[in-house]
Amino acid sequence: MRDFGEAPPPLTLFERLKEGLSRSTRGLSDNVTAILSGRKLDAATLGELEEALIRADLGAAQAHAIAQAIGKDRHSIAISDYDLKRLLAAEIAKILQPVERQLTVDRAKKPFVVLVAGVNGAGKTTTIGKLGKHFARQKLKVMFAAGDTFRAAAIEQLRIWGERIGAEVVAGAPGADAAGLAFDALARARATDADVLLIDTAGRLQNKAGLMAELEKIVRVLRKLDPTAPHATLLVLDATTGQNAIAQVDVFRNTVPLTGLIMTKLDGTAKGGILVALAARFGLPIHFIGVGEGEDDLQTFSAENFAKALTGAA
Repeated sequence: MRDFGEAPPPLTLFERLKEGLSRSTRGLSDNVTAILSGRKLDAATLGELEEALIRADLGAAQAHAIAQAIGKDRHSIAISDYDLKRLLAAEIAKILQPVERQLTVDRAKKPFVVLVAGVNGAGKTTTIGKLGKHFARQKLKVMFAAGDTFRAAAIEQLRIWGERIGAEVVAGAPGADAAGLAFDALARARATDADVLLIDTAGRLQNKAGLMAELEKIVRVLRKLDPTAPHATLLVLDATTGQNAIAQVDVFRNTVPLTGLIMTKLDGTAKGGILVALAARFGLPIHFIGVGEGEDDLQTFSAENFAKALTGAA
């Protein structure tokens, strides 16, 4: 006899990804279905497909290239909604595959220093906490540096994460010098044999020269202790900002040596296609994507799974 009180099985990673990308998927999938309703792949249909991809924030150049690739050798052929979504997923995956790269800790660099930057509201501190959990699961000793000294809430947030995963948090008084704190944290991480040091930084607008200069200073000060630090410099991007993410990457990579991207809040937007535009424009590794508020909703980026979920091909 069935127990109706039994809880449903937990969602798989891919199911969580699909659920998180549902708004982006609906926007793109509905447009594709409307375009193809009883029509063949001709110049007009491909033009409308290109417009639909641009509206999904894939970027004009990528939208044009994808539409042309789908139309090649298929001109005036009837194609099903299902087949078009599969073709779209395959073309999008081709763009994304070169940037699908896991964030791995080089054990020869101890501690492995990860500097995390981003604009206000991108979800930076929460992401750092989730990264800490990700590394703690790998049996790595994690330390947090609460370098967002402007926000007492950010310092407290990292303390909570530290308690959850058993990680030490190096923090100073609100308003303390962020570069000095980063230096102290690296010295402490060395002294306590930490494997990974995750450094939070103040949320900064990319047009604020003073704050960007402070980010440069943090890098300079870290290198006084370890000339190779930081070993990873990650930019956290909010998917809801759409095309503005391109301007953010441009400015930050001219300030610090960016090594990878993390895209958050994909569950709160229909602009998930911006990841495709970023991949094509910059070629920077995309390490993680955030598809929800839960602790396990920061997922390692998979080009194939993302492309399938975005297009509704699976």
